Amino acid sequence: MQAKDKVIVLTGAGSGIGQELAIQLLRKGARVAGIDIHSDALAQTQALAGVGDDQFKAFVLDISDKQKVDALPAEVIQHFGTVDGLINNAGIIQKFIPINDLNIEDIQRVINVNFYGTVYLTKAFLPLLLERPAAHIVNVSSMGGFIPFPGQTVYGAAKAAVKLFTEGLYAELKATPVRVTVVHPGAIATNIVENSGLGKPSISSAQANRALPAAKAAELIIKAMERDQFRVMVGKDASFMDLFYRLNPQRAVDFIQRKMADVMR
Repeated sequence: MQAKDKVIVLTGAGSGIGQELAIQLLRKGARVAGIDIHSDALAQTQALAGVGDDQFKAFVLDISDKQKVDALPAEVIQHFGTVDGLINNAGIIQKFIPINDLNIEDIQRVINVNFYGTVYLTKAFLPLLLERPAAHIVNVSSMGGFIPFPGQTVYGAAKAAVKLFTEGLYAELKATPVRVTVVHPGAIATNIVENSGLGKPSISSAQANRALPAAKAAELIIKAMERDQFRVMVGKDASFMDLFYRLNPQRAVDFIQRKMADVMR
């Protein structure tokens, strides 16, 4: 589905990949219903894009709140008149600690935002998308959605659920006008750690330099949508680990475990 002249609902539009997705979609001639929990972040996205409410409309929303999500389609339709696409991009990570040390409230929060938020938005907008001559759902999983990262086990489990949920949607919607794409980003230069309520990240300059810029990640995701790709790896690390894991799952997991040892300490 080409972005031009389409109305696209985008979660996590206030920062990182989501902000870049909003700006690039607007440049392509799309109109964007931007969703984020932070009103100031949405205002910044709109200011950076330099557009009015007719092209970018901010909706402040906690995507883990089903009641509020269920009310959203009517608000979007009232403003834009239609909906052609949904990009479930919003997500949070967990504290970098083992499962044994992670409290159940943190576990529930990570699953509610990453998985149930995606499910809620999809269920809310799918009936509208099925009425369109062409529509698209893009769900952002993670490299951690197909290979485990110690210290991010619950986050990975939630993103693995997003992966299977999206692939199931793809199969169910094959005979409809709705195309489906699952996205697996690797290390991306965003502020997801801070946005997850975990404070300032502690990373080396070398790690920061290896992270893919958010603008490039957004470009690849939009390209995948416009090409109706089933699955896309975003970043060389994601592509490498995808191949490694398929060739030898245990060795790949052991490799990640060694890489994550310093973080866990």
